[in-house]
Amino acid sequence: MASGCILLLGGARSGKSRLAERLAFESGLAVTYIATATGSDDEMAARIAAHQARRPADWMLVEEPLALPAALESCCQPERCVLVECLTLWLANLLWAEEPGRLDAELAALDALLPRLPGQVIFVGNEVNMGVIPVNDLARRYGDLAGSLHQRIAAQAEQVVLTVAGLPLVLKGPPLPFLDP
Repeated sequence: MASGCILLLGGARSGKSRLAERLAFESGLAVTYIATATGSDDEMAARIAAHQARRPADWMLVEEPLALPAALESCCQPERCVLVECLTLWLANLLWAEEPGRLDAELAALDALLPRLPGQVIFVGNEVNMGVIPVNDLARRYGDLAGSLHQRIAAQAEQVVLTVAGLPLVLKGPPLPFLDP
């Protein structure tokens, strides 16, 4: 089990990113934010800008849309918190990269790396499989890959939290300290 690993899941605009940022801030550790998003259109650029505006200025930023395991290996240290935002964008980037074998290689590298990552790592991911099954082959493949990735990380994580309507529900691990009665 990856003892310093937290997986935060939720739908779009569920509050998972703000929760991840709060957990990273409250860790008391130096924070590295690994951003997997690319500003591919005006809407994504606006979302990225909103995330940037919320982050403390002293957080280190690494922008890595494809080579997440390499970025984690480089950034994770015993006295550091690494926040990955987000797994499902990273997965989408790999699907669209059109580099044969890259997706499988990156997923295998993450699986191998996860149990030995030092420090605290907070993974954020969109829960995409709670609605209608898409008719599009690529969308179904993406949903299947995301579900499988989340399950593998959840099995290794110390804590798994589902966020809905801004409310965190701990699925695995200790309660969040700021939710104690």
